[in-house]
Amino acid sequence: QVQLVESGGGLVQPGGSLRLSCAASGSIFSIYAMGWYRQAPGKQRELVAFITSLQGTHYADSVKGRFTISRDDAKNTMYLQMNNLKPEDTAVYYCNQVGPRPFDWGRGTQVTVSS
Repeated sequence: QVQLVESGGGLVQPGGSLRLSCAASGSIFSIYAMGWYRQAPGKQRELVAFITSLQGTHYADSVKGRFTISRDDAKNTMYLQMNNLKPEDTAVYYCNQVGPRPFDWGRGTQVTVSS
């Protein structure tokens, strides 16, 4: 079973930037489409971006043009570069595979956008 550890969150002012990392154990990471999800208080978890095993990317409309997803399969790591952050981006961010059978969820990393 793959274990996922998210990091890189923090408190940032509107317009600021953060880079999140997702470290995965196991050598099978590279075969999966992987995504970044977020969950704001009182809301359902949503998929904000994903990247396929062939480096194809897809973004939710709410983050398109501001977030960039990438992966380094040699390091079993995925990233999310977040620019021009807005208060509505405040949430706990998680990574997981995109598909009907996600791995066990990690603890996530908190992103707070506030002045």
